[in-house]
Amino acid sequence: MILTNTETVPGLNVVAHFGLVQGSTIRAKSIGRDFMAGMKNLVGGELRGYTELLQESRDQALKRLTEQAQALGANAVINLRFSTSSIAAGAAEILCYGTAVLVEEPSSHAAELPRHDHGSDSHSSQQDFGV
Repeated sequence: MILTNTETVPGLNVVAHFGLVQGSTIRAKSIGRDFMAGMKNLVGGELRGYTELLQESRDQALKRLTEQAQALGANAVINLRFSTSSIAAGAAEILCYGTAVLVEEPSSHAAELPRHDHGSDSHSSQQDFGV
C-alpha cells in the first residue's frame, strides 16, 4: 500500500478513485505514564512515555486506514493527513484520512499510437508553391 501526502504518486497514474478513507484511535494516558511525566517535568527532557503513546496511536490509525482502503480495492492513499483532538481529560483522538485510489504504471500502448509527423515524408500535406 502506497501512502503519500501528495495529490499524485510520481510515475504512476490514478486509474480509479474510491473516495475518503479514515482510521482513528482514542487513547488515554496511564497512571504510570502520568507519574513518569510529572517526574520528567521537574528535570526537563522528552516525555518518552507520551512519545511512545502517540507513535502507537498513529500506527493504529494508519493500520485502520490501510485496511479500509484495501477493502475497497485501493493500492494507494493520496492526500494523507493526520489530525488530533482532545476528547476528555487525559484522552486524545488521532485521526488519519486520505483518498483511496488505484494507481498503475503508465500504459505502454500509448507509445504505439499513430504519430502524426508532418516532417519530411512524401505524403506530407504541405504544398509546394514553387517560390
